[in-house]
Amino acid sequence: MRRFDFRTSSDYSELEEFLEMRKENNSSDVEGIVKDIIAKVRAEGDDALRFYNAKFDGCDVHDLKVSEKEIDEAFSAIDKELLGSIEKAAENIRYFHAKQMENSWFEQKEDGTTLGMLIQPLQTVGIYVPGGAGGKTPLPSSVLMNAIPAQVAGVENIVMVTPPSADGSIPGVTLVAAKIAGVKEIYKVGGAQSIAALAYGTETIPAVDKIAGPGNAFVATAKKIVFGQCGIDMVAGPSEICVIADSSTNPKWLAADLLSQAEHDKLASAVLVTCDENLYKIMEDEVEAALQPLERYEIARASWDDYGAIIICKDLDQCFDVANIVAPEHLELSIDNPLAYIHKPKTAGALFLGHYTPEALGDYMAGPNHVLPTIGTARFSSPLNTMDFMKKTTILCYNKEAFLAVQDDVSRFAKSEGLTAHARSAEIRK
Repeated sequence: MRRFDFRTSSDYSELEEFLEMRKENNSSDVEGIVKDIIAKVRAEGDDALRFYNAKFDGCDVHDLKVSEKEIDEAFSAIDKELLGSIEKAAENIRYFHAKQMENSWFEQKEDGTTLGMLIQPLQTVGIYVPGGAGGKTPLPSSVLMNAIPAQVAGVENIVMVTPPSADGSIPGVTLVAAKIAGVKEIYKVGGAQSIAALAYGTETIPAVDKIAGPGNAFVATAKKIVFGQCGIDMVAGPSEICVIADSSTNPKWLAADLLSQAEHDKLASAVLVTCDENLYKIMEDEVEAALQPLERYEIARASWDDYGAIIICKDLDQCFDVANIVAPEHLELSIDNPLAYIHKPKTAGALFLGHYTPEALGDYMAGPNHVLPTIGTARFSSPLNTMDFMKKTTILCYNKEAFLAVQDDVSRFAKSEGLTAHARSAEIRK
């Protein structure tokens, strides 16, 4: 864990170096391996997927597609209280993402011109749902967050891939979440090989227009490589949280929030920014105490040791300056009257306001998407949203009079660029 004291300085170069170190460590040299995987899937299709299921997930799966029977059995077996929580989360996510919809528009002017924007859903979308080591760790929240925006957008075909367990099964809670989210096709394959299958298609898995969903370095690299063959949502890195806290914060709550992201991944990052000297002094011990009982202690320990930070600033304004440099995936404002500072954060993926809005609330239940930009890309990227699953087509229509009014302008522009065929296509119309 690193400490930074900016109470008498605004030189943030050491902090920037610290942040850059995490980016460099996240750039694993996996591109060659992923390219080989993609090539094999393109050449051998389903056989390659079965080969990699055996190699990476230790399972022998002949039928890659999840059957209706498996889904029905999952619904029968699921804990009813958990089912209720999933359904409640789905309702909240659907409500929030419906608010993001944009409508097509057309404008007919008296001069004979018609302009507009046609907004339509993509036809087929693939979503990747991580499953932990060998599919052992179910992530139903990831299913909901990726599939429901596509469903709200009106995508007809939502295709889901997720790594199988060693026995060739998919966790029941994942299947239940998929059905609730409107997913009709689910395939037992994960990793870079599943991204290749979604991008290029196999005998069983259809090629899609866009791939969404987070994954490990192999999945992220595969998404980068296939971009252009199909669209992708973003290239997500390890999770991160930054908390701006003042003296009104409960230190134990604060420690719990920081570790809620540290337990995700050894490369995850948890950063505290405060102008309260007492928090600066005690939070290392608070986090240490909160670490001990965690089931994922080793992961959280490595994350906190290598990429955790406690930063003290002279005042809240400087705290926001520092947070804007961090550009975190999640930014909690654990301060009095957080709404008064809503204009201060400029680079966060998602904002969590007040002491009763922990990041975990956004992961599961509130409704906003938890697929967020990471590794500083929140400076220019946005959370996954409904419009990511739609495309826009511009519409132009001129009648004769409207065209003749600008004919010479079109020709003049074209000739200035040396494009005489362009000019001729305008001039020839009388």
